[in-house]
Amino acid sequence: MSPLPFELALALRYLRPKRTFFSVITLLCILGVTLGVAVLIIVISVMTGFDRQLRSKLVGFQAHVQVLGVGGPINDWRRLVDEIGTLPEVSGVAPFINTQVLFETQPEHGNPVPFGAMVRGIDPRLEARVSNLTNAIFEGEFRLTPNSLLVGYELARDYQLKPGDRVAAYSLPALHKMREAYQQKREEASLAEDFIVRGILDLGLNDLNTSLILTSLGDAQQLGGQEEGVQGLKLMLHSPDEFATERVRNELVRKYGDAYRVTTWLLDNSTILNALQTERAMMFYILFFIVIVAAFGIMSALITFVVQKTREIGVLKALGGSPLSVAALFLGQSLVVGVLGVLSGLAFGLLALRYRNEFLRFMNEQVGFDLFPASIYQFRELPAETITSDVVIICGGSLIICIFAGVLPALRAALLQPVEALRNE
Repeated sequence: MSPLPFELALALRYLRPKRTFFSVITLLCILGVTLGVAVLIIVISVMTGFDRQLRSKLVGFQAHVQVLGVGGPINDWRRLVDEIGTLPEVSGVAPFINTQVLFETQPEHGNPVPFGAMVRGIDPRLEARVSNLTNAIFEGEFRLTPNSLLVGYELARDYQLKPGDRVAAYSLPALHKMREAYQQKREEASLAEDFIVRGILDLGLNDLNTSLILTSLGDAQQLGGQEEGVQGLKLMLHSPDEFATERVRNELVRKYGDAYRVTTWLLDNSTILNALQTERAMMFYILFFIVIVAAFGIMSALITFVVQKTREIGVLKALGGSPLSVAALFLGQSLVVGVLGVLSGLAFGLLALRYRNEFLRFMNEQVGFDLFPASIYQFRELPAETITSDVVIICGGSLIICIFAGVLPALRAALLQPVEALRNE
């Protein structure tokens, strides 16, 4: 005697023909569910990884809250640093300056190459409290002595810069002087300032690596012509969630009014973050249709099975089998297919995520071009993060869909009259 209920034991018997372990139809049904579950897990995990890594990189560069000057630089920034630093939600405050600068490489051999870049001036002592920039060194050292630069990874690669190289910088005041001299037809030229590259930064986002250069606050003030003022202050909070950042923003707006413009990292990047969330939700619903298509395959296979086994169903009901037992027989078949498909899809999806970057590099070699260009997707490797709740929803939802696929064939078999079934045979 089988320890299983006879409905489930009979369902397993019918799924396995006499001469083979599994029928081809059963294998195709399981394969359909497997692919649906695996694709769902892979896509949702990759999109979650995109969202989480992008948020992490943005927070690491922009901090949680920014206080910006209105109509000019903030000259009394030291007072603001002390005042804002007393707020209980704030863990650190640091000043910064952003300015565009024209540079020119100074190679030992060959011709100099000009390029423009955004220069961010920071205070190295305070910066570690508000961002991860101090931990982003790829090569060289994080040292911002006077006339020193830290260059983004892609920018350094494009212009063949390495620690110890010198570049010439044309500051904004110098360019203004040359323009005035040209308009007044005076033969006057401002000499460029020499800067030395101290290190190469890997900031995690391709856009930042291709455009950003760090320097000291004093050098940025000189390059931007801002004297003692700064462009703004960066605040790091103990908790970067939406409620905490909005609470601190409202408190600063209430305290300082229109004297400063207060923004948060969520507001500054709301467009791309909302787009990622919307795409993730849409992909979740769209890809569930793969499982639904697989469920239709299960349904069609079970309907065919009911037609083929009409005589056996009639005999079973004639021997005292209840309609509920007959229905449970076919629901058991869809349950077995669903369980096997979900488990194999889960295993395949997690395995594919584990070796996703190795497979991506293999495909790049096979096709001869980059399938995941950092210039478009920002990351050099494919990010992924698997959340347990997502896996539970995917596996549980897929299993429920598979079970419901057996409802129609089960009802057809349960309502079949023994006399009619045997008469047709």
